[in-house]
Amino acid sequence: MMKENLHEPFEIVIKELNECPKKEHEHTFFELVYILSGTGQQCINKNTFAYHAGNLFLITPDDSHSFTIETTTQFFFLRFSDIYIKNSTLQSDSVQRLEFILQNANHEATCILKNQTDKALVKPVIEAIIREYVNRSLYNKELIHQLVNTLIVVVARNLAMYLPDPINEQSEEKALAILQYIQHHIYTPEKISAESLGRHFGISESYLGRYFKKHTNETMQEYITHYRLKLIENRLMHSDMRINEIANELGFTDESHLNRTFKKYKGVSPTAFRKTQRHNPA
Repeated sequence: MMKENLHEPFEIVIKELNECPKKEHEHTFFELVYILSGTGQQCINKNTFAYHAGNLFLITPDDSHSFTIETTTQFFFLRFSDIYIKNSTLQSDSVQRLEFILQNANHEATCILKNQTDKALVKPVIEAIIREYVNRSLYNKELIHQLVNTLIVVVARNLAMYLPDPINEQSEEKALAILQYIQHHIYTPEKISAESLGRHFGISESYLGRYFKKHTNETMQEYITHYRLKLIENRLMHSDMRINEIANELGFTDESHLNRTFKKYKGVSPTAFRKTQRHNPA
């Protein structure tokens, strides 16, 4: 699969397309995609979403994605790297939270704008970035830099609302590292056992449990379960994967194990949940 690289801290691209010039591909950077006009389908990691004007998507490093364009679409792309985040003017603890939120987004194909107020804020910010980028007025580089920072922070705020872990001002470095490790290895159950986590972070199992609960208000097993459930919901709503395929991907013993777990927490079977969501989309 083709993989694109970015050779500068951030890049702005504005394109009007009738068809997607690229097949499914991956990036080594983050990409925000805002739909200025047009309709079609966005596909991220085999999950699809019907896009229209005003939708904003985040493509994280190593996500595979593509577009199917139905009507002529004008795209705004903001591509930025870890280097840009680290060199931003934010305080170091804010940079760390921002990196964590962006890296651990749920990799969904849906519009990431959940906060209604922010939906109204994002459009004029992007329009201002485009004006400065096109007109090249005095201090345009400095102004674009500030507007890009604003856009990224707004995106992070919306993503944080739906992360299955509580990111707040008191989150400590090691707690964030443990959460990031769990999310990164969620498809490898043996790597996220208490024993493996304790060994990886140099913490005893008993202390790890207390430390995790203190910083997340959940036991480690509750967190892992809730995170898996979020991933299952995403696949049920936005993919055609069979239940046994989802069970295998997420480390369940078998399909019946996934069914029992999902019904215990959600009150319905995965199949019933999928039917309900497709008949009553959000």
